[in-house]
Amino acid sequence: MRVRAHRDLPVPMTDGVTLLADRYEPIGADRAPVILIRSPYGRRGLFGLAYGRGFARHGFQVVIQSCRGGFGSGGMLDPLGDEHDDGMATVEWMRRQEWYPGTFAMHGPSYLGYTQWAIAPYVGPELKAMATQITASQFRDAAYVGGAFALESALSWTTLTNGMSRRFGGASVWTAPRMTRRAVLSGRPVAELDLVSAGQALPFYRDLLAHHADPAVPYWDRRDFSAAVGEVEAAVTMLGGWYDVFLPWQLRDYLAMRAAGRRPYLTIGPWWHIDVRHGPATRAEALAWFKAHLLGDPSGLRDSPVRLFVTGAKQWRDYPDWPVPGMRARRWHLQRAFGLGPEGPLESAPDGYRYHPDHPTPVLGGPVLLADSRPRDQRRLEARRDVLVYTSPVLREDTEAIGPVSAELYVRSSTPHVDVVVRVCDVHPDGRSMNVCEGVRRPAPGGSGEIRKVTVDLWPIAHRFARGHRIRVHVASGAYPTIARNPGTGDPLGLDGPMVPADVEVFHDPERPSALLLPLVSA
Repeated sequence: MRVRAHRDLPVPMTDGVTLLADRYEPIGADRAPVILIRSPYGRRGLFGLAYGRGFARHGFQVVIQSCRGGFGSGGMLDPLGDEHDDGMATVEWMRRQEWYPGTFAMHGPSYLGYTQWAIAPYVGPELKAMATQITASQFRDAAYVGGAFALESALSWTTLTNGMSRRFGGASVWTAPRMTRRAVLSGRPVAELDLVSAGQALPFYRDLLAHHADPAVPYWDRRDFSAAVGEVEAAVTMLGGWYDVFLPWQLRDYLAMRAAGRRPYLTIGPWWHIDVRHGPATRAEALAWFKAHLLGDPSGLRDSPVRLFVTGAKQWRDYPDWPVPGMRARRWHLQRAFGLGPEGPLESAPDGYRYHPDHPTPVLGGPVLLADSRPRDQRRLEARRDVLVYTSPVLREDTEAIGPVSAELYVRSSTPHVDVVVRVCDVHPDGRSMNVCEGVRRPAPGGSGEIRKVTVDLWPIAHRFARGHRIRVHVASGAYPTIARNPGTGDPLGLDGPMVPADVEVFHDPERPSALLLPLVSA
């Protein structure tokens, strides 16, 4: 189908700012259903080709709008802060257009998905469908994972968006990670790292430093739409990746819709955030979804609402729901002599390490926003003295874990301020120790020398630990620069000053049975 593009359409906002949009029209399809896409990354190039012309060739009108503060749209970009008001004003503008048929859908990954959640509960029944990818209804918890500041992701994204706002030059999705890496290795205080990565103060980065993860902080009131997810009546399909930074909160959105009686679709593949491999699946699933819910053609939909790629087995599986039927959480206890297994722990002394924030425990791989997050061999990390490593015996049969993962650890620290990092690895027969999932918790401060039970939520998984492999668990107190170092002082994030090392003990005895909780299913 031939397509006509209408460029630079002015869309008025309630505060007088004008945003620009392009409309792609399938020639010969009068008042075709509309797909609305709101993007801070521009509306031409790949977006115009893949989304604009791509969907229009199949009989849809497509409106791609540049969010405020970039690519011709007026105002200043206040990330996350204006998307509700601007999105609602854009829908009002569409309603006044003679080409608007009275129904629409929304589409887009990452921030483009967030702009969907920002208005979806509030626009009424004319919103028929949403296709969201690698995104969530709130980004607060991804900025403060387990209460610890997600330094690398926050700094790289703010560096990227600052660069895009410049007419010439600036950071790209490929250069921003290098600029960020240079900054985090510079030795400068956290509050000044934007001066290194971007050459100037970045307001959103500094807002994130100033407004911590507490949902009660007023800053997040107009940036968090998770409470209203269950009110969305539109048909929703979600696509995520096992190594994506937003996966835990995307699954929380899925569960909120299920709790409200909705029936969203869910696809999770072996992808990370900027992995180009999820592009074809994104376009195919969205197109089938829009045809079903806007054009009345359900022929492209699969029968099962949940489709998961099981890493380790390298298989796609279809399920009726998440968590998958038959899943049961089973405790794998940390044992003496650095063992790991389902048996209860015996009497044993705790294991310990010293975490020094001046020389923070590094990270190898794991979910990061603008980096390749595929699994990596962890043996160099495991050789460090500030990482405890617990390993199971060789598995006698395939062991599959599909679902949420957590750890319950009994910990004592010489300082009341300490992070607890837990990582699960798949140890191959040749010795490679490949990370599968990880998580961090910055618990509320306790008394020095107090033994505390700390629960750490890790990334969800669908993974087969094959027969002949071993399961391994890391315990540490740093994962730099994925998360900012904990100075051990309790001072607010960003303050420069002395850092206090922490001597940490991990207990694993019958009274304090530290364990990994694995979601086991029948292989």
